[in-house]
Amino acid sequence: MGMTYRRYLAGARVYGCSNCRTHLSTINSMISKAFHGQHGRAYLFEEVVNVIEGEPVDRQMTTGNHTVRDIECVKCHVILGWKYDFAYDSDQKYKEGKYILERNLLVDVQ
Repeated sequence: MGMTYRRYLAGARVYGCSNCRTHLSTINSMISKAFHGQHGRAYLFEEVVNVIEGEPVDRQMTTGNHTVRDIECVKCHVILGWKYDFAYDSDQKYKEGKYILERNLLVDVQ
């Protein structure tokens, strides 16, 4: 197995993994700060890079049933949040294909 290729992001504000500072997303990709993760506040992002997606699982959340995949940092393997694959409720469809990152697991890297 070779070295893992990581993307580096540029912009006014870049969010990275708090453990290893690997770039994950930018402020321009952020959709909302009004989410809750497993460990407190979380952000919803349109695009996230440098993560490994786990297997899809159905989870009952406060907003209904969703099919999600845990996402982990490609470098240090800390679980950072999840990706929404499918929302069973029609009013939650906007989350499909989007990512949740836990606020306490992010740092500003620029």
